[in-house]
Amino acid sequence: MTEEAPLKQVIWLGPTRKILQRFPLPVRKTVGFALYHAQKGAKHESAKPLRGFGGAGVLEVVEDHKGDTYRAIYTVRFTERIYVLHMFQKKAKQGIKTPKQDIDLIKQRRREAEALQKAGGK
Repeated sequence: MTEEAPLKQVIWLGPTRKILQRFPLPVRKTVGFALYHAQKGAKHESAKPLRGFGGAGVLEVVEDHKGDTYRAIYTVRFTERIYVLHMFQKKAKQGIKTPKQDIDLIKQRRREAEALQKAGGK
């Protein structure tokens, strides 16, 4: 029997956890399962690299529910922690591009995650 590696700790930046709690149950389940995969060092099938962040270090889960689109953004760049950077319901009805204000917030929180890592976590 092989011993499994411990799960990575999930750190919720800003109000991400409260925002997730307001999402519909099917969306919460998908996001939660994707984060669980990340904690185990794996990638959920619906998790994809977020464009503009240089590779697979920042992932997004896009989930549709009853005509609405929800997004969860997190980083898996660090060995022992998953940082949840942003959660939001996409408001624009056309195009799939992430709005600039959301990209700016994700970049700010990624810098916050890097600072927390350097300081030894939370």
